[in-house]
Amino acid sequence: MAEFDYDLVVIGSGPAGHHAAIQAAKLRKRVMVLERKPIVGGICINAGTIPSKTIREAVLYLSGYWQRGIYGQSYQLKERITLEDLRNRVQPVVRHEVDVSRHQLARNDVEITHAEASFTGPHTLRLARSGESTRRTVSARYIMIAVGTEATRDPQMPLDGQMVFASDDVMQLEELPRTLAVVGGGVIGCEYASMFAALGIRVTLIDKRTRLLPFVDAEIVRALRYHLGENRVTFRLGEEVAGAEVIEDQGLRRVRMALTSGKQIVADKVLSSVGRTGAIASLNLAAAGIEPDPRGRIPVNSSYQTAIPHIYAAGDVIGFPSLASTSAEQGRLAACHAFGVEARWSPELFPYGIYTIPEISFVGRNEEELTEEKVPYEIGKAQYREIARGNIIGDSIGMLKLLFDRATRELLGVHIVGEHAVELVHIGQAVLAYQGKVDYFIETVFNYPTLAECYKNAAFDGINRLQ
Repeated sequence: MAEFDYDLVVIGSGPAGHHAAIQAAKLRKRVMVLERKPIVGGICINAGTIPSKTIREAVLYLSGYWQRGIYGQSYQLKERITLEDLRNRVQPVVRHEVDVSRHQLARNDVEITHAEASFTGPHTLRLARSGESTRRTVSARYIMIAVGTEATRDPQMPLDGQMVFASDDVMQLEELPRTLAVVGGGVIGCEYASMFAALGIRVTLIDKRTRLLPFVDAEIVRALRYHLGENRVTFRLGEEVAGAEVIEDQGLRRVRMALTSGKQIVADKVLSSVGRTGAIASLNLAAAGIEPDPRGRIPVNSSYQTAIPHIYAAGDVIGFPSLASTSAEQGRLAACHAFGVEARWSPELFPYGIYTIPEISFVGRNEEELTEEKVPYEIGKAQYREIARGNIIGDSIGMLKLLFDRATRELLGVHIVGEHAVELVHIGQAVLAYQGKVDYFIETVFNYPTLAECYKNAAFDGINRLQ
């Protein structure tokens, strides 16, 4: 008789949990995935990454955003865009992704159990199924915590899901506002601010920091801020919300916010995007000997082991970078480590994708990092408006920037703002992975017309600067 019921129990079915379970199953291990909701995929598929990126595509299509430079600023595919239009696009995509995720787990013989899990000891979990009074206890040699996060609740911003809502609530809104305040200028806040602004909604973006997205190259952030400003986004940076209340204004319910500076902002709705907190409330981590930080994040080592070596954690619940792509890789690597399979990765080669309008993506180091490290670098730039493909798709604002070593000409970083940036970045990622030089882009023939030509133009621009 086996010592444990399972070799691995995974709590959470998002990208980290999904890939950990699949990897373990490929190694012929007995795997169970616990998901407290009646669907699989976690926040990523059901309320976060997939819905928000689908909303973005629907907004761009229905608003005719990239065609306005060709057909005029008044051009719009649909005269009045409603939330129902967005939901009609999101729901089939979510259903399909849930089905794909469930099928992948099933065909790899991963047992899926829909129940809420809580630790009763380092190797044991009590499962509570919705609507059932009985409790089942299971044991596992290894346990993976991949529960993700939930919207952080700011006591100054009472969330009701309609007047004051979080990003997870967008698809449940009853109607689109005419004016919107976004509190929090992180990735999620900037993404939704740009989407709503593209629909013609007047957006005010509030953040207590004086700069948006501090981990992104400063020039790229300046470009994003400029283009958001062109879409009538008002910035209140270095400001903090002191309180918010729902008021009656000319027969309409609106939200009035007071800032610590004394300013007041009134908007139809408020999107609270002040961060995410680990969804650990029901796990009873103390019984396993694990102590999270004040934001519910679980500390791990480089192999994703918690303070208890046979308990791993991966994905958003361990904190930055909290990307679906990195979470999936963390889950896979954790499973490999648990079962003694050699695997390695290179965090310095992770691509970052931010789905604002315009998109931002980068890989490698930025100018601030290179300056701090005293690396002598040079810059090469290409503008989308100088590339035929940029004009064809109507994006005249995009830019690709290469950073490379002045002496060796080795590529050090790629930074892009513009449509399809999240796809385009992978060319640079591959060159970085093999310590390639900027000369590669000059010696390579790219299809014409494509945005990939930006690499050649940027390389020529950079090498010309050396001379």
